[in-house]
Amino acid sequence: MKESSRTRIRRHPEREQSRAAAEAIFAEGLIAHVAIVQQGLPVVLPFTYHYDGGRIYLHGSSDAGTLRALRKGAPVCVEVTLADALIASRTAENHSINYRTAVCFGTARLISGRERKRAVLNAMIGRYFPGRTAGIDYSDITTPELKQTALFEVEVDAISAKARSGGPNGATDYDPTAPGSAGIVPLASGSRSV
Repeated sequence: MKESSRTRIRRHPEREQSRAAAEAIFAEGLIAHVAIVQQGLPVVLPFTYHYDGGRIYLHGSSDAGTLRALRKGAPVCVEVTLADALIASRTAENHSINYRTAVCFGTARLISGRERKRAVLNAMIGRYFPGRTAGIDYSDITTPELKQTALFEVEVDAISAKARSGGPNGATDYDPTAPGSAGIVPLASGSRSV
């Protein structure tokens, strides 16, 4: 993966994270937002996905119109955000959120081999539902289901990550005599990916 001017953090560069942190975010997230240009217009769609070794796997219905752009090898931008806590401040301007986000750029490529598709789709199910096994916990993916599912591999060309952590940072947030209240509201682990 190479660095790119597209991945440089400009606002709050002190929040920039390592490439390893970006990969960890992709490995932990639940929903990827995928941006493409379709018929000259930008489109962002949520996807379930699988991340493995610098590649993101996206799937959808073979008939989906939006996936036609991916089928043609369209460049894509994929983003995942993990929300950790809400930050309440005594000032409106300093309300915030603790988050970790990763963004990558690449090109989508259709995967057509049946066994590879089956293996990636089963790995994706296993990522969302650890311990579930095809043929035991759910019926294995059938050939008609494979035909109805388009699976794309996005090889990551450039990647970056950014995170905010800590408490409120308004001028009066730690003054117990100031009006209002401030603090950290942790989010439940089940709602981390937004």
